[in-house]
Amino acid sequence: MLYSLCRPLLFRLPAESAHRLTIAALRHAPRALRDGPQPVLCQRVAGIAFPNPVGIAAGFDKNAEVPDALLALGFGFVEAGTVTPRPQEGNPKPRLFRLVEDNAVINRMGFNNEGADAVAARLRSRLSGPGIVGANIGANKDSPDRIADYAQMTRIMAPLASYLTVNISSPNTPGLRALQDPAALAELLDAVIEARGSLPTRLFLKLAPDLTALDIDAICKIALDKRLDALIVTNTTITRPPMRSALASEAGGLSGEPLRPLALQILRDFRKASGGAIPLIGVGGIASVDDAWARIRAGASLVQLYSALVYEGPGLVRRIVRGLAQRVNAEGMSSIAEAVGSE
Repeated sequence: MLYSLCRPLLFRLPAESAHRLTIAALRHAPRALRDGPQPVLCQRVAGIAFPNPVGIAAGFDKNAEVPDALLALGFGFVEAGTVTPRPQEGNPKPRLFRLVEDNAVINRMGFNNEGADAVAARLRSRLSGPGIVGANIGANKDSPDRIADYAQMTRIMAPLASYLTVNISSPNTPGLRALQDPAALAELLDAVIEARGSLPTRLFLKLAPDLTALDIDAICKIALDKRLDALIVTNTTITRPPMRSALASEAGGLSGEPLRPLALQILRDFRKASGGAIPLIGVGGIASVDDAWARIRAGASLVQLYSALVYEGPGLVRRIVRGLAQRVNAEGMSSIAEAVGSE
């Protein structure tokens, strides 16, 4: 109810200004009492014990400023980033757009962040704190060797995060998605795995929705060969399904409701191509319990939200978490893990 009162005021601000105001509010917000863990939602994925399957996607807390405040909202895990070796301004403003008529967002942020040193200092300061906090890593736009950037980020972040996500799927850094090509991907993952060394930090890979069946088959083969711990499916899309908003033609990655059908289908495709042999994390257009449950039944062990929070507010997190527990109980299951891939 509070968010429904604040939303008209926030929507009068440019989208990026409203986002910065939200981060500032979370930084100073009192820590509300968390809901107690619901045993039916606890599961071990990629060797990590998740208290519930609902996480916040990278892009919201780029600089790891408010992970504990986000965990207090009810998220089962938080993914900070994307972080690059050097601080980066990102693309020119405006670069973040609300498509209100479509419950969607277009962004062309361009990996704007404070850089590895600043983010590492924040993660280091909360190393003993509770909760699962992952780090999403990327390369600087002007880097002469992007694979070397990912290796460097792995060395810095692996000791500080619950898991690392190698992000090669943003459409807003020119040429970045080329790292999804099989030869480039194998070389990149070899460098990242070598940089991780003997540390137990789990490695996830974040992928685009704009992939062919051949791409998906090749990526799954490489992911299994390199023993990656999970695939995040999917990032934003450069396609443009029919939409009503006048801003629909803005360049950048589209997220939110229009992405939902594509993200769900790509998840199904990855589940089929991998044979269920690698955990999947479903992202894209998840805005309700029904959306999250459909993604889990399609093969996602975990899900992540972001754009829906713009329209639904922070209360959405607890609604989905509680709703998932009710679904598991209604289906007579002992754990949400039984629902994964059950469609």
